[in-house]
Amino acid sequence: MEENRKAEKKRSSFSGRLGYVLAVAGSAVGLGNIWRFPYLAAKYGGGIFLLVYLVLVVTFGYALIVSETALGRMTRRSPIGAFAKFGKGLPFRFGGWINAAVPLLIVPYYCVIGGWVCKYLFEYLRGGTMELAQDAYFSTFLGSAGGVEGWFLLFAALTIGIILLGVEKGVERMSKIMMPLLIVLAVFVAIYSVTRPGAIEGVKYLLIPNFSNFSLMTVVAAMGQMFYSLSIAMGVLYTYGSYLPKDVDIEKSTGQVELFDTAIAVLAGLMVIPAVFAFSGGDAQALQAGPSLMFITLPKVFASMGFGRFAGVAFFLLVLFAALTSSISLAETGVSTFQDQLGWSRKKCTALVAAILLGLGTLCALGYNALDFLQVLGMDMLDFFDFLTNSVMMPIGALATCFLITRAVGLNAIAQEMELSSAFRRKRMYGVFMKYFAPICLLIILVSSLLNVFGVISM
Repeated sequence: MEENRKAEKKRSSFSGRLGYVLAVAGSAVGLGNIWRFPYLAAKYGGGIFLLVYLVLVVTFGYALIVSETALGRMTRRSPIGAFAKFGKGLPFRFGGWINAAVPLLIVPYYCVIGGWVCKYLFEYLRGGTMELAQDAYFSTFLGSAGGVEGWFLLFAALTIGIILLGVEKGVERMSKIMMPLLIVLAVFVAIYSVTRPGAIEGVKYLLIPNFSNFSLMTVVAAMGQMFYSLSIAMGVLYTYGSYLPKDVDIEKSTGQVELFDTAIAVLAGLMVIPAVFAFSGGDAQALQAGPSLMFITLPKVFASMGFGRFAGVAFFLLVLFAALTSSISLAETGVSTFQDQLGWSRKKCTALVAAILLGLGTLCALGYNALDFLQVLGMDMLDFFDFLTNSVMMPIGALATCFLITRAVGLNAIAQEMELSSAFRRKRMYGVFMKYFAPICLLIILVSSLLNVFGVISM
């Protein structure tokens, strides 16, 4: 007992609610918001997709954020320790390890993509607007092993450097700087985008619900996007919750995180959809998913604008901040887990995370060139790790959290933890969602993601 108290005293922490909110929001606001949300919104009905997404964020998303944060603060441990506190059986060990493994598998390929962002930002800064808009530019860049690896190493170094500074001086301080800058840049780029000739139709499509566009896939797609966007089942919320002082209002903080995440998602939609609509003459098919949207379509859009270089610099600087805040949170989760499990110093654990990041990241970076012969299920290494974490491990990890709370911790214990700092205003809704709706929603996400990957359905 005395050892636990000592460990708690030594544990890093946020200085207060603002630091926590900005750090979690920084984790939530990442590449998925910037390129995945606009694509899905365009494909599944625009305004009606946005409405469904908002409803899911304040219900399903809220329940899972509160669960992971409360468990982290209650146990003062990262995922493995949090699960182990309530049981030593296989389900508990499995639940803890899968939540802990996800960030260690995501951050390597995330840093590779972050390197791509650094490359494009650099090229826009040096005036390569027209060059970047060429059809073959992105594929040529990916084919250069030295170029891709070099930019990956730069982004990885930025991530690890901030982690070495610690929670309050590194993670919290950088979040306080980058998140406000990110929001300012997002507002600027969105205003620039919606004022382009012909862009207003894209604005209407995104913001005005058309119920004739509603379908079951609208709900499924919105559910999946909400789940991935909020950093659920990545171990991040357990870890950041463990750094949270007992007097911080979790419910209020969760509401602010939801607001931040949703605002950035909407701004991303306003940045991308109107501009692409104007560029393509209203063709939603131009909003292709994934890298093609950010690294092929948008450079063409910027090249067609009067101030394309300026817009490109602002946009990719914004994306860099979003990617960096997310990669920091993922790496920090890995460091925290190793500190808890191995009892090592922060520097040693950071070095271990850096080694994993560099090893797996290099595998992903070279998967498009020198190691393109390495395929798993017909996917290159980056796509495979993305599939493994997002489509399989994360939904299973969140189901494990539901199991932990409903079968071991108890809803009342979570409520008591919440009420240490304030009234638990959405207590009844929380209980209903954790018992019934959350497991069903997670199974839908898992099954639909797998069916999408194997080509049975299209998302």
